[in-house]
Amino acid sequence: MTTGGCPPHTLFQGKNMRGKDKGKDKKMLIDNIIGVDALEAGSLGFMARPLVQVTLPHRDPGNVPSFARNAGDFRLIIQPLIDEKDGQTINYGIPYGTIPRLILAWLTTETVKTRSKEIYLGDSLSAFMRELDMIPTGGRWGSITRLREQVKRLFSSSFSMVYNDNKTLDMARFVLASRAHFFWDRLQPSQGALFESSVILSDEFYREILAHPVPLDTRVLKALRTSPLAIDLYTWLTYRVSYLKKETVIPWERLQEQFGSDYAEVKKFKFNLIKNLKKVLVLYPVRVISEEKGLVLKPSPPSVLKNK
Repeated sequence: MTTGGCPPHTLFQGKNMRGKDKGKDKKMLIDNIIGVDALEAGSLGFMARPLVQVTLPHRDPGNVPSFARNAGDFRLIIQPLIDEKDGQTINYGIPYGTIPRLILAWLTTETVKTRSKEIYLGDSLSAFMRELDMIPTGGRWGSITRLREQVKRLFSSSFSMVYNDNKTLDMARFVLASRAHFFWDRLQPSQGALFESSVILSDEFYREILAHPVPLDTRVLKALRTSPLAIDLYTWLTYRVSYLKKETVIPWERLQEQFGSDYAEVKKFKFNLIKNLKKVLVLYPVRVISEEKGLVLKPSPPSVLKNK
């Protein structure tokens, strides 16, 4: 079964638009993404390679001491900050969903552009949210609350990478930032602060970004921002085909380890992956086929060409 051909209306959820106008705008956006190179469109972005190979959880894993995912012999373990106050244990939580993925892509892109370990996030919360294509909304479930929570989780967590095969054992442990300063007023998100918010990357994460940045199109990320799995599939596919030499079959069980460790059954994971893969293929028509045994990847150009 070929997984392409998903209609454009499954991708975007525009509001306050007439049906005909909304459909026209969607088609124009898709045509622009496919027809205009990311560099020419000013949408060239990057993601750190380890977080493309193995990704963050899609849903909140809860009050757990760690979260892990595998990609073959490579394993990523994320551990939240654990604190104790007044005799109670406080778990800061593990980052999940689309927001930390967008933050990581923005942070990696700025690092590649500036070649600096210190990245400035702007002088207001609204300004930074615009960079992520987010609209500031208040309340318990509003975008401001969700962003602040994911920022806290992301920059307080520690990451461990382990590569272990029959011949090699490689390990690295790091945090994303050695220091992070957020001067954001959640009640007045547009209010500028006296000091500009900034992040100072850790040496390990900074070196990894500059050594192995994975090029991507930020227009695609933003179009897929309602689904963390769709974002993961897009970033992984453009990275995977960049060095693919021949047709390759990746079993469903291995894909579940990499992208769906929080799914109890392979059958449910397969259904959800195919559904999200159709969304990706509308914007990035890579050559991939879904078969009973797994995904069949065929040599294809990456989303952003290497010579760009």
